[in-house]
Amino acid sequence: MLGELLKRWPVVQQIRKRDFRATGETAWTDRTRTLLPKTQGCRQTRSICPYCGVGCGQIIYHKDNRLVQIEGDPDSPVSRGHLCPKGANTLELHTHAARLKTVRYRRPFATRWEELELDAAMEMIADRVWKTRQQSFVEKTDGEAVMHTTAMAHLGGATLDNEENYLIKKLFSGGLGMVCISNQARI
Repeated sequence: MLGELLKRWPVVQQIRKRDFRATGETAWTDRTRTLLPKTQGCRQTRSICPYCGVGCGQIIYHKDNRLVQIEGDPDSPVSRGHLCPKGANTLELHTHAARLKTVRYRRPFATRWEELELDAAMEMIADRVWKTRQQSFVEKTDGEAVMHTTAMAHLGGATLDNEENYLIKKLFSGGLGMVCISNQARI
């Protein structure tokens, strides 16, 4: 019995198999020998990382309507399988138990956040944008037509495509008269 126990002892196995660094099978347990990849049986979807304008490729592994793993796409000509720390943590950023999934609002001088319905928050934003425009819109300066407001600005996300940026520019500069429009991609 003691001899059998000694034979299973990893140090004895390392010496017997001359695996002194324990990088081979001597380091394996029975559980290790039967491990399968966590992506086994998952469907794959190719995507693009949503966090900046670089556009690194990602492979999304999903099973039973659940995210399982997100990795860099080795076939991506942009990133060749590499992801920055933020992109590498996309799964955690989407599935973490503490991730906020509701709109939070803190009223002026309040000490606590309150939850708002999405429709109510969107109405609040629209009302404030329109009120700001009405209060700050300048039609003429020194007799010259300017038709703008400098009281509000828009900072676009880096993952917006050309078409989305075009529409934002048309809506905010043409429709609302904003002159302070920028995009996070160049910051």
